Amino acid sequence: MDQKRWLRLEVGPQCIGSGVCVGTAAEHFRLVDGQSQPITEDCEPDDLLTYVAEACPVQAISLRDKRTGALLAPEN
Repeated sequence: MDQKRWLRLEVGPQCIGSGVCVGTAAEHFRLVDGQSQPITEDCEPDDLLTYVAEACPVQAISLRDKRTGALLAPEN
């Protein structure tokens, strides 16, 4: 059984397409019709993703524990 901690990367409808996420972590995000989308929703823990979730100007990006659903970033 895979014991890795998997995360769920989400982008909410409040996204304004600032491009902070794409500019910082292009391997995880793309812009589609002016809005950010995760390239893949499931990912391994990565400090860069935590940074991007915190840096989003409208807090549209969230990082959750895939198993529990607990919000990991951004911190409220």
